Amino acid sequence: MSESILLRDDQNGVATLTLNRPEQRNALSRPMLAALSGALEAIGQDRSVRAVIIAANGPGYCAGHDLKEIRATPDRAFYDILFAECSALMTRIVRQPQPVIARVHGIATAAGCQLVASCDLAIASEEARFATPGVNIGLFCSTPMVALSRAVSRKHAMEMLLTGDLMDAETAWRFGLVNRVVPAAELRAETQALAEKIAGKSGAVVKIGKEAFYRQLEMGLDEAYDYTSGVIAANMEMRDAQEGVDAFIAKREPVWQHR
Repeated sequence: MSESILLRDDQNGVATLTLNRPEQRNALSRPMLAALSGALEAIGQDRSVRAVIIAANGPGYCAGHDLKEIRATPDRAFYDILFAECSALMTRIVRQPQPVIARVHGIATAAGCQLVASCDLAIASEEARFATPGVNIGLFCSTPMVALSRAVSRKHAMEMLLTGDLMDAETAWRFGLVNRVVPAAELRAETQALAEKIAGKSGAVVKIGKEAFYRQLEMGLDEAYDYTSGVIAANMEMRDAQEGVDAFIAKREPVWQHR
């Protein structure tokens, strides 16, 4: 991980990854995709980290793919590799054992909007703006569509994809793309507080819960109940579940062992 494009800071069980290409509006170049993927892979194996924040430096959150990089290599093989790497990153976020929270300021467009939609949670400043504007330059946001259509309603996703219009943070909240909208001065503290609240839970329990959430979404109703019945039964056998129930009965705070 190069400090020139991605920074990491750990605090109270929360790892914050900060995109650091401010002059390029933190565009997702291939080196940035690799840095993010590598950092998330390392964090996934770090039991001291129980929540992740993806933030950014500069005036914008993430402007999507690096169009200059794309035009510098007008080659189908390059395009296939680039979009496969981006898709792998977004899938990694969903598969990440820890919850991932987007801390969004400024613009988040195209693959940047995809990044927000891929995260488990998102908090936006009042100044944040979102769009999937590929249609405006002849490049439909097909891969961002995957994450977007799983985060917001079908008609809202189609509106964003077909118009390419920028929408404000309140509209993004109304559409369900973000969880909260806060004043810019409160964005860092609000996101950190949410991450630390999650980090205070049993890491093992949150891990199986996140995995089950995404898996059951792809199932039919009966299959989903069969699957989650097995998940919660296995959960009941975990040390932290037994500790949590005992603590509740005894009216005391649980002491998690994250197993």
